Formats: sequence, C-alpha cells, structure tokens
Amino acid sequence: MNITSFTARPPQLVQALEALALRTDNRDAADTLFHELCGITVLVAKKFTNDRTADGMLEAFHLTVGCISLGISLAGIADSNEARLSFLLQNGAEYVFQMGFRHIKELSALPYVAYISDFDNDAFIQQRNLKAIFLEICRADPVSTWTGDAVFQNELLDRKRNQKIIDCAKWLRKHHSDGPVKDSELDANAVISLAVIFAISGDGRIVSRTGQRGIENLIERTRETRPDVEASWNDFLKKIPPEFQPMLRERMEELRGTIIKKIFGKTKIKTVLTELQDHYAGSEQDIDYS
Repeated sequence: MNITSFTARPPQLVQALEALALRTDNRDAADTLFHELCGITVLVAKKFTNDRTADGMLEAFHLTVGCISLGISLAGIADSNEARLSFLLQNGAEYVFQMGFRHIKELSALPYVAYISDFDNDAFIQQRNLKAIFLEICRADPVSTWTGDAVFQNELLDRKRNQKIIDCAKWLRKHHSDGPVKDSELDANAVISLAVIFAISGDGRIVSRTGQRGIENLIERTRETRPDVEASWNDFLKKIPPEFQPMLRERMEELRGTIIKKIFGKTKIKTVLTELQDHYAGSEQDIDYS
C-alpha cells in the first residue's frame, strides 16, 4: 500500500466520480456505476439500516460511499483522481465495496481492548461490534470531507497492539510458575504488570496470577533482600520470546518510577498492597487469601 497523508478531503468515491465527469465519453461508465451504487445501497439498507424509510436509505447510501472509499484508499494505487476512477471501473463498485467491508471485518476481529471476556465469542456480540465499526468508519456524506480511512488506520494500529498484549499475556499464563492459568477471561495488561512486578525478586519465577498473600510476601521479601531490579529484569527477559520483549521493557519503564519505587521504599505495606491490587493486579488476583 502506498504511504499517503490522511487529511480531510472528499470521499475517494467522490474524487473518482469527479474524474469521470471530466471524461468526454462517460455515459456508459456513469450508467454502470449508478446502477451498481443503487444495488449496493439497497443491500446495505436491508442489512444495516432500513430499506423501508427514506432515512434508512440515505444512511445506507452514506455507508456505501464510505465503504467503497475505504476500499479505494487501501488499495495501494496512485494518489490521483484518475487512478481512483480507473481502479473503480476496472474492478466494479461491488468488488471495491467488498474490499472495504473485508477490511472492516478484519478490524472487527481484532480486540478493541486488551481484555478477553466470555462474551467475545458470542455471535450476537460479534455481529453487533461489526455493525458498530462499519457505521463509525464508513459513514460518508458525498458533499462533506471524510477521514474514515485515517480513523481505520489508527484503530487498526491500536487493535494490533491490543492483540500483541493479549498474545504476550497468554504466553505468560501458559508459563506461569505454578502451572498454566486456564481462566477463560483475561486481563492482559494486569497479567503483564504482575509478571514484571514479581520479576524484580530475581527468583526465576514467572508470575501471571497471584493472591494477596503472594503480593505481601513479595513486598516483604523485596524490602528485606533488596534485589538488583535491573539484573532481575534482564534474567526475566531472557526467558521471554523476542517478539514480546520490547513490550515488557516498555512496561518496566512505566512501573520503575511508580509501584516498583514504592515497593522498595518506606510507603506502608498496606498502602502499597492496596495500590497494587487496585491499579495493577485487576482481575488477575485470586480472591482467596493465598
């Protein structure tokens, strides 16, 4: 895909039609596009809006414009109206619409947050999320500017990062020192934070879940033995797959001057314990006192 700057401008479909208007012999192409756009709009209205009301049809038309524009934007073609038109005419509006919608489906399959719940595999929830993303990104008014492709790219980066966080947390759970953690729900950020925090002890364990007693023991042992945090973290990272190490280093930098400093400092153990439970352990702390 060509790297282009995403700025506020007319939807790519509109830009292609502007190029079509400049062609002298454009009647056949215009008729073909008109009928294709009408057919796509009706299908979108039936599935996502309402084909029985004027508002539903208008909303479906705006979604059609945006979805085709997304397909054009991400097709890796030259940044010109003529190139957009040529791509559209060569492939057909329906195909380009399907390209755009495929991107939306792929985005919807990636996690919105770094948290997995039992609802994520529910077909109704998945369909609802797909519709929400489609409406958010692909709504485009032909007479206004549109930045849906920029929104898509930003959302894609965020969700890919969430997926990497989840993959890292799953690996840490699988290699948990007391045996794999198989809970269906996963607070990935909490797993990573716990693993980084417990790694300061330098005892070689990978901790992805703990109880209150484990946290208390970590604080007491750390204050008593004063382990070398850098050496402990380096030993910990040697056990981690290379693709996850940058993320863990980033988390280490985030925690170094906050909770790690308090664990080593003179803050009351009860205060440190409460902060760690409330802001770092999340749902990855066992309820029982163990």
